[in-house]
Amino acid sequence: MRILITGGTGMVGSAFENIETDHELIAFGSQTYNLLREQDVCDMIYRSHADAIIHLAAKVGGVKANTDYVADFFYENSLINLNLLNVAKDYKIKKVVSLLSTCVYPDDTVYPLKPCNIHSGEPHLSNFGYAYAKRMLDVHSRAINKQYGYNYITAIPNNLYGINDNFNLENGHVVPAIIRKIWEAKTLGKEVVLWGSGMPLREFTYSTDIAKILLKLVENINDVIGPINIGKTGEYTIKEVVQTICDIFDYDFTKIKWDESKPEGQWRKPSSNNILRYMYPDFEYTELRKGLEITCDWFKENYPNVRM
Repeated sequence: MRILITGGTGMVGSAFENIETDHELIAFGSQTYNLLREQDVCDMIYRSHADAIIHLAAKVGGVKANTDYVADFFYENSLINLNLLNVAKDYKIKKVVSLLSTCVYPDDTVYPLKPCNIHSGEPHLSNFGYAYAKRMLDVHSRAINKQYGYNYITAIPNNLYGINDNFNLENGHVVPAIIRKIWEAKTLGKEVVLWGSGMPLREFTYSTDIAKILLKLVENINDVIGPINIGKTGEYTIKEVVQTICDIFDYDFTKIKWDESKPEGQWRKPSSNNILRYMYPDFEYTELRKGLEITCDWFKENYPNVRM
């Protein structure tokens, strides 16, 4: 297949470069096409001659950015997703896999998180704009399937990290922000202040693992019904992640300061990937320590020429 990858220059998009595949992958980033403009989406899909699409493009950020710019996150992500799916449908692209986020799940729900519960309550207030935009991406996908008989599915990762991440402290996610702060503390003598208590629990998946799974889903899209959780399960506290990164960088963990006046998001959101495990029982995820070592080594080699 010729597979178009939106958001191709981002962390997950660039991870496809590390995967051996017989498919022809065509990746475009926001520097080439602005998916907020419908004409750009038309031009991108027409130029790609794609048989299928892996849709990764999104306006993303951490707790602070999602809280401060909640309306922007809702509007821009909704527009990107509406444009992409509607144009793909018009061009008769019959296979689309779109990436969601565990933030689509209700704040007050049962654990582990299962796709059948996505619409059973309100998402967390810290990122409800982004969450609702992603929920509607799933609704739009299912609506196209029902009306046109296509195969548009959505996949839900958990917290992602890896090389080529966004290390911006204002709109980056938790792992890249921690990596940058600790490295700059070690090399530039800066103080490390992290938000919250460090006790919330999260699951983490290495970006290349997600890219591999998305390719599998495109190949077997007829076997997938509805959203599917694709992240690596197993919870870690934020403090445990910080301790591991400190160990990798040989930085004194006791120097970390925690600002408990700042928000820290949902307390926990463990997920179930039983459906994925049933489909691919032999798939091996990258262990957190190993993935963080690869990411930290890449960051050291490329700093300061990283996205920040």
